[in-house]
Amino acid sequence: MDRGRTTGRIRAAGCTAVVLALCSLPAASRADLLEQARQVVALAASRSPPWTGPSTGPSAAPGKTIAVLAEDLRNGGVLGVAQGIREAAREIGWTVRIVDAGGTPAGRSQALAEALAARPDGLVICGADAHELGPALRSAGDRLPPVVGWHAAPVAGPVAGTPVAMNVTTDPIAVARTTALAAVAQSGGRAGVVVFTDSRFAIASAKAQAMAEVIRQCGGCTLLDLRDVPISEAATRMPAVTRALLAAHGTRWTHALAINDIYFDYAVPVFISAGMPTGALSLLSAGDGSAPAFMRVRSGTFQTGTVAEPLNMQGWQVVDELNRLMAGQPVSGFVAPVHLVTAENLGADGGSRLAYDPENGYRDHYRRIWKRR
Repeated sequence: MDRGRTTGRIRAAGCTAVVLALCSLPAASRADLLEQARQVVALAASRSPPWTGPSTGPSAAPGKTIAVLAEDLRNGGVLGVAQGIREAAREIGWTVRIVDAGGTPAGRSQALAEALAARPDGLVICGADAHELGPALRSAGDRLPPVVGWHAAPVAGPVAGTPVAMNVTTDPIAVARTTALAAVAQSGGRAGVVVFTDSRFAIASAKAQAMAEVIRQCGGCTLLDLRDVPISEAATRMPAVTRALLAAHGTRWTHALAINDIYFDYAVPVFISAGMPTGALSLLSAGDGSAPAFMRVRSGTFQTGTVAEPLNMQGWQVVDELNRLMAGQPVSGFVAPVHLVTAENLGADGGSRLAYDPENGYRDHYRRIWKRR
């Protein structure tokens, strides 16, 4: 089977089309940006819609073992998906081996070698760049099992030029633009914005550029800075970076946008030590909805929103996509809709457990597909 051609149909849901259309507005229509931003944010912040994923597929393949190359388990998104994979694997009757790359190139290489040495029936690339790993994956030859990624590329679906048959993600551009539009809406079109990203990853760069473009389109907003800070170095670098930005921009800095919540874990203590009131600066994240982010949103401690991925649900999807590939069937192509977590909706869809876990019955849907009870 040519896994690269097992494409399926990529099915997007939710406000993606609305966001993409909004962010392609011609110059003459930009006067309407603020009102349309409010509409997009309201849609993204609504309760999770009913299940729009697959309803049919192959029964569970018995007794399989899968390996998960986790880019960095300190990253809440990677950790959440890994936990979802473990939960789904118990349901389908599989064994899971998770190898942590620790967020470094050397760790990534070692983790991939360790994962493949176990001769798994399926491989998951969780948070690492599929193109960077492409040569090593291709060198495995016939030993390479079906491969599914999570945030392994900037878009959902098969990753061209690599053996990754399906990259599971929400639409990262819609996620990023929704995050930036939230800043536009909150500020009345006058946001002073700093964007944080990690240029080592294509998906992070794509998100950052999409956020920056929305802010540039907002005539009254200002893009103050776009800072490149490796996620794996956030703990050591963010305090100094945050102090420098406060010194450079002062009260002009009203909104911080980031490609991951982890940046704010280390920026918030700086704001607090500087004696800033919690309403002085709004933090908005384009992923992934970590527990600390939920706690900050709930308490009103600077962070006002996170466009959270349905991490546990995506872990179940990863397992389902591998099961389809093992059965020689196309991937489902499911793309979850964008969801903005705010203080107003945090009590729904798993928010009370400090996670975005859609109340759409996804577990039961996958159990029925796999014929597991």
